[in-house]
Amino acid sequence: MRIGLTFDCTDARAQAAFWAVALDYEPAPPPEGWDTWEAWLVHFEVPEDEWDDGASIQDPAGVRPKVTFLRVPEPKTAKNRLHLDLWVSGGRHVDAGVREPLIRAKAEQLVALGATVVEEGVGPQGLDHYVLRDPEGNEFCVV
Repeated sequence: MRIGLTFDCTDARAQAAFWAVALDYEPAPPPEGWDTWEAWLVHFEVPEDEWDDGASIQDPAGVRPKVTFLRVPEPKTAKNRLHLDLWVSGGRHVDAGVREPLIRAKAEQLVALGATVVEEGVGPQGLDHYVLRDPEGNEFCVV
């Protein structure tokens, strides 16, 4: 069995672009047998006004789950019940002097793309993690 992750959102393409950088993913290619997404959409008679309703990204190595973004009419209204942790630092067993710059660099990269910092988690060894929100308000952590 394979799994995928799906985000409801208001701008599927923008969310896909943000998360592609956050996860080191790439845009998903069209389904096998199709040269372009447009050709696939035309074949299945998807109305043109729905062509921006979804976007997908994938792990270039094909190991991690595919992530899909679907446009929905309502905005996010409450805290996530599930969130992603982006493990960039190697874990708490790694020296804080090594971990902190990795955590800060990834958080700064994502803030430059529209994320906002919610909380800086500092523990006895120094910076442990950041809690951020993506451009549509979904919480996630950089650890």
